[in-house]
Amino acid sequence: MARKKKRSAPRSETYKTLSLNPEAKRGIYVILLFAAAALIFLSYFHIAGSVGIWINSWLSTFFGLDRYLVPLVLIILGATLAYPDRGQLSTWNYLGLLFFFLSFNALLNLFLVNRPEPFTTDLTLAGGYLGQLLATLLSTFIGYWGSIVSTAALLLVSVLLTFNTSLRSLTGAHSHLTGWFGAWLHRERLPDEMGEQEVIEDVDELGELEDEPIETDIPGESDEQEEPEFTTRPVAVPMRKETALVSHERREIEIPLKLLSRSNSKAQSGDIERNKEIIEKTFHEFGIDVEMGKTSVGPTVTQYTLRPSQGVKLSRIVSLQNDLALALAAHPLRMEAPIPGASLVGIEVPNNKVATVTLRDVMETPEFQSASGKSPLAIPLGKDVSGSCYSIALEKMPHMLVAGATGSGKSVCLNTLIVSWLYQNGPDDLKLILVDPKRVELTAYNGIPHLLVPPIVSVDDTINALKWTVREMERRLDLLSKVGARNIEGYNEKSQERMPRIVVVIDELADLMSASGREVEGAIVRIAQMARAVGIHLVVATQRPSVDVITGLIKANVPGRIAFAVASQTDSRTILDQSGAEKLLGRGDMLFTSADVAKPKRLQGAFISPNEVEEVVKFLRRRGEPDYNLAITEITKAGTVFDSSGDGDAMLEEAIQVVLESGKASTSFLQRRLRLGYARAARIIDMMEEVGVVGPGSGAKPREILVDAWPPGGRVPEGIPTAQDDYDEAYERDAPKEEEETEEIEETGEEEQEEEEKPDWENQIDDGWIEKEDESGVR
Repeated sequence: MARKKKRSAPRSETYKTLSLNPEAKRGIYVILLFAAAALIFLSYFHIAGSVGIWINSWLSTFFGLDRYLVPLVLIILGATLAYPDRGQLSTWNYLGLLFFFLSFNALLNLFLVNRPEPFTTDLTLAGGYLGQLLATLLSTFIGYWGSIVSTAALLLVSVLLTFNTSLRSLTGAHSHLTGWFGAWLHRERLPDEMGEQEVIEDVDELGELEDEPIETDIPGESDEQEEPEFTTRPVAVPMRKETALVSHERREIEIPLKLLSRSNSKAQSGDIERNKEIIEKTFHEFGIDVEMGKTSVGPTVTQYTLRPSQGVKLSRIVSLQNDLALALAAHPLRMEAPIPGASLVGIEVPNNKVATVTLRDVMETPEFQSASGKSPLAIPLGKDVSGSCYSIALEKMPHMLVAGATGSGKSVCLNTLIVSWLYQNGPDDLKLILVDPKRVELTAYNGIPHLLVPPIVSVDDTINALKWTVREMERRLDLLSKVGARNIEGYNEKSQERMPRIVVVIDELADLMSASGREVEGAIVRIAQMARAVGIHLVVATQRPSVDVITGLIKANVPGRIAFAVASQTDSRTILDQSGAEKLLGRGDMLFTSADVAKPKRLQGAFISPNEVEEVVKFLRRRGEPDYNLAITEITKAGTVFDSSGDGDAMLEEAIQVVLESGKASTSFLQRRLRLGYARAARIIDMMEEVGVVGPGSGAKPREILVDAWPPGGRVPEGIPTAQDDYDEAYERDAPKEEEETEEIEETGEEEQEEEEKPDWENQIDDGWIEKEDESGVR
C-alpha cells in the first residue's frame, strides 16, 4: 500500500501542474478581445490587409452603420473581464445589447430605407440585414408607423437593460438637459418622491440636480423660498423635552453617493494552486488525507476549503495550524472547522496584497439595497472571505458592541455606521446622540440636523443623556400601550404623530466606566433590556476590552458584537466569548457575531475617509440646521435638592429611589445596596432626613419613610413635614426667649417669617462638627 501511494503522488502533482490558473485564463480572454477590437477598428481605414477588408465588408452588410460600435462593445467586455471587482455583466445586460442592435438598426432602415426589397448599398448605409429583418417583419403585421413606435419602445427597453438603470433616472437626465421644462418636470415629481422611503438609485444624477439651484430658471423665486421644508423649530425648553421628538412632517435629505469614493485596488492572493498543493502535502506528512475543495478570494484573506477523510477528528486538523502557517509562510493563519452549513474545513491565508473595501462599493451592491429597503437602519459591514457584501439590520440585534485594539479600525467602523444611516434616513426619521469622551472622532458631526444634542464630551452630560434616554423609553412604552401597538412601526402607522428612531453612539466606554461605572452600566443595561420595541438602539465602542469595562450584564444584553484585532486570546474571549480575534490582521479586519449568526463571521470592514465624512457633514449642514434639545444633558443640573446648600452628594437621588422602592431606610441598608462606606451612607441618611424623605432616627428601629414618590431632581412636596420642621418645633419649645431675632424674606414673595437665633451648639453642627464625627464613626 505504501508503494502505491508513492507512485500515485507524483502523477497527481504532474496533473495539477498542467492545469491553467483562472487568472491566466482571464488574461488571455482580455488580450483576445482587445486585439479583436483593434483589428476591427483598423479595418475601417483599410489598413488591416485582406482580412481587414473582408471583416469590414461583412460587418457593413450585417450591421450597417452600427458596425462602428462593435469595437467599443468588445473593449467594454474586455475591461469587465480585466476588473471583475468593479462589476460584471449579467445575462440581462447582454440581452439589452442584443435588443439595442436590433431596434436601432430597424429604426435606421425604417427611416432611411423605406422599400420592401432594398439594395445592398442602401443597407450598408443604414441598419444592414439585421435591421432589415426586424423592420420587414414588423411592417408586415403592424404597418410603417406601428413599426416605428414598436422599435422605439424596444430601443428604450434595451437602454434600461444594458445600463441596469430606471426610467426615472432617464427622465431626470432628460429634464436636466432641456432647461426650463426639465426643471418644471423635476419640481413636480419631487414631492411624490419625498413621501416614499425607498432605496436611493442613480444618486449621481440627483446630486447634480441638487447642486444646481432649480429656481434660477424660474423668475420670482429665491434660494430662501426653495427650501422651506428644511427650516427648524425653536429649541425645546426643558419642560417639553419629552414631547419634542414627535413630528407631523417628514424632512428627507437625499445625499448623493458621489460624495463617497470607490476603491481602485484589487486583492492579490498569490499562487493558489501551489498553496493548495502545500496544504495537501503538509496534512499528508502528518498522516491525514484531505480532499481540496474550492478556493474563495476575499479582500483580506483567501479561504481554502478541504474535506478530511473518514475517521479524522477535527481536533487533529486544528492542532496543525502552526505547522500549516510555517509551510505556507503565512502568519497569522486562521482555521474555521467546520464551515457553517457545509461539511468542510476552511483555512484562511492572508493575501499578498489587501484590497480596500469602501463604503460606496458596499452601498451600491444589490445586497445592501435589499437590506435598506427592509430596514431604515441597515448596516453595510463590508465583504466576507468570498468577496460577497454583507449587510445586516440594527433592529435585529438590536444593540451593538464594537471593541478592538488601537488602530484596528474601530473608529472607522463607527463612521461607516453613522454615515450609512444618514444616507437612509431624514432628520425626522432618525435622531442621534453621540458621546465622544476623546473629543476627536464624533465631534466632526456637530451641526447636522439629525443630532438631538451636540456631541457629548463630558461624563456628567453623558450620564444625564442616558437617564433622559431611559425616561424617553418609558414614555414611549406608555404611548405604545395606549395605542395598542407592539413596536414603533405599528405606532407610526396608527398615529398621526411620527416617532423617530434614536441611536445612542458611545465611542469610548472605558472612560465612562472608570469615572462613573455603576450609573453608566445601569443605564446601558436598562436601555438594552427594554428599548428595542420603541426604536431606541445602542452602539457602544471601546479600545480596552477588559471585564471591568465590558461587564457581564452589558454582554448579556448586547448580543451584536464586532471584534477587531486584539492583542491576546483573553481579550477575544471577553468580546466574543471565544478566541479568534487575536489572529486578525487589523485595518478593518473583523469578526462579527449576533444572535442570528451561529459562528463569528470574518469580514473586511467598509472604509470611509475623514475627507468623505467631512463632505457628507457639509452637505447636510447646507440642507438643514440642527434642532438641539440642550435640556437632555442638563436635566439633573437644575432644580435639585442641593440648590440651597450646594454641598450635596451625587448618590443622594439614587439612594432616595432605592429607599422608596424597598421601603427600608438605614445606614447599613445603603451600605449593602449602594456599596458605600459607613461615613458616606450615614451622611446620605442625614441628607434624606434634612430634605424630608425619612424621619428622625429612633434607636435601633428603622426610620419612617415620609414620602411615597420622589421626582428626579425634585424637591420635597409642599405640606410634608421635614426633619428641619421637627427641629424648629423642638427649638421653639426649649430654647430661651431672649435669643430670638431677625427675619428672612424669601424670593418667591411669600409672607415674612420670624426665625430664632441658633444657639452655640447648633452653630457647631453647621460648622461641620457632626459631619466629622460621622466620618470617624462616632455619633
